[in-house]
Amino acid sequence: MLRLLGNILWFVLGGLVMGLAWWIVGILALITIIGIPWAKACFVIGSFAFFPFGKVAVNRRELYGQSDIGTGAFGLIGNIIWFIFAGIWLAIGHLASALVCFITIIGIPFGLQHLKLALIALAPIGQTIVSADQRRWML
Repeated sequence: MLRLLGNILWFVLGGLVMGLAWWIVGILALITIIGIPWAKACFVIGSFAFFPFGKVAVNRRELYGQSDIGTGAFGLIGNIIWFIFAGIWLAIGHLASALVCFITIIGIPFGLQHLKLALIALAPIGQTIVSADQRRWML
């Protein structure tokens, strides 16, 4: 119940803006054709940005126990390209949103979520979103 309340407050008080920012970057990446892998990541993480409470981002290598194209050398190259063209800007947006949220005591959990999303924005390739319950099962 608290997750639902947190997600509703998050969406209304700022999650909508950053989620849309992720989706806009995803649309721009999709238009370029070559950016389709990044576009998919943008839409997944954008959905996460809309409603982040109760979910976590994990490395796919940790989740599945094996490497794939996004967790190896190509993933590293993809993350470097991503960082230069979009990651830094989305991270700055999340950091600015976090600072605004940290002004009030009630906003601290929202600010922490923005910091978590800022880290994901820097290098999203090789990450996937799972429920927090599934993450506990992994540990």
